[in-house]
Amino acid sequence: MFSQHFHSWVFIAITSAILLLICSPVRSFPEADKVKTLPGQPPVTFQQFAGYVTVDERKQRSLFYYFVEAETNAASKPIVLWLNGGPGCSSIGVGAFTENGPFTTAYGKSIVKNNFSWNKEANILYLDSPAGVGFSYSLNNSFYRTLNDEVTARDSFVFLQRWFDKFPEYKNKDFYITGESYAGHYVPQLAELIVKSKSKVQFNLKGIAIGNPLLDLDIDVNSVEEYYWSHGIISESAYKTRISLCNSSRLNREFIGGQISLDCVLAINRVADEYSFISAIDPYYIIGDKCLSYNLSQANFLSELLNLRLSKFIQAQNLQQTNELDQQLDSCNQQNSELYLNRKDVQKALHAQLLGAKTYRLCSSNVVSYYEASDRLTPTIDVVGFLVRSGLRVIVYSGDLDAVIPFIGSRRLVDGLAKKLRLKTTVPYSAWFVGKQVGGWTQVYGDKLTYATIRGASHGAPTTQPERSFVLFTSFLNGKPLPEA
Repeated sequence: MFSQHFHSWVFIAITSAILLLICSPVRSFPEADKVKTLPGQPPVTFQQFAGYVTVDERKQRSLFYYFVEAETNAASKPIVLWLNGGPGCSSIGVGAFTENGPFTTAYGKSIVKNNFSWNKEANILYLDSPAGVGFSYSLNNSFYRTLNDEVTARDSFVFLQRWFDKFPEYKNKDFYITGESYAGHYVPQLAELIVKSKSKVQFNLKGIAIGNPLLDLDIDVNSVEEYYWSHGIISESAYKTRISLCNSSRLNREFIGGQISLDCVLAINRVADEYSFISAIDPYYIIGDKCLSYNLSQANFLSELLNLRLSKFIQAQNLQQTNELDQQLDSCNQQNSELYLNRKDVQKALHAQLLGAKTYRLCSSNVVSYYEASDRLTPTIDVVGFLVRSGLRVIVYSGDLDAVIPFIGSRRLVDGLAKKLRLKTTVPYSAWFVGKQVGGWTQVYGDKLTYATIRGASHGAPTTQPERSFVLFTSFLNGKPLPEA
């Protein structure tokens, strides 16, 4: 009797095990891209992957990615693509290791756990884009002379198609595209390409989130003088001189066109004493101290190349040069990230290569054609409108201590877009909270478009306000309003 029951039990157990294997999803992730562990890494329970995806075989162009699974229940969580801006800054070096990734770097020697990593709520994919940024590369150097927004969007689109082929388990997951700064171009343009190619691509795109984004250069940068004045950084006189003689929008257009007017140089020269103090603060985080040992530009649309043009022009006019345009993000955590990613053992663990570069740089000079291109002059706010009309959820957020792309311009742009789309305000402008503290302010239009500030946050909001940024991200993913008091 015992033997009969025993054999029946064994049969049931084996049958159940077989059914479990048949019914369970087979996870066929690429083992060659698996990151076993990173040097100095604390123990974790989630998987990491990194490697290359070729986007152009003929011109030998490949993009580098770093993928971290969600900390828990990865198979049931959405997938989120993160893009940094610049143009030319690394999503891995900046986003993953100084902002919202699972680790942050400490003195270039080790990495520590980020308690507010976004992979607590989603599977996060970091992409170095375009080629020439971070570990991504093109072996055909002529590519860098033709680089623009269209090329970047197309390459990122091809990357996603091929990456999802590598990770087919994620093809049907809810998918979001996020980023900051010049990703105000990258993110909407990539999302637009996906939406318009819907019949060809099996992406389950649900929405986009963009922080301190460049959406309309004229409105965004013309907010800079107003922001400096309203925060006591320049005087009434300097403010009026700049906006009356040569505001930032005009100056940028003349830079990009290569013809700087004497009026603009005179305007800068008149306020030189006050504006020179701007080089002594971090305009990306106006209350933060600068890391004096390191210079890095993360939103470098006022580029070194254009600054060089101004220098030559001023010298030709025999005028005093100021540092007003040397707007650089200067933070030691980014120096630590660059030091860490330059380590050979780290590069080996990530399956990364330095092709066409001797050292790893968080922000690359390879994308020099972007500094010459007129793409940054083209507004993308209407592309955001197209995405809202297409049914995607969109949140535009601003760290309110960023003077490079101030919340003043972003708020005006989103409000103007809502009026253009005839969206009614569903949540009036009001504070949102983290615990009992104000996390920022928000306004919701219809059921698809949200604007929010993150109180006390810099241009890279997750770095300086990690918990508030995480709460905003989580609310967005879950399609819920930001928490009230």
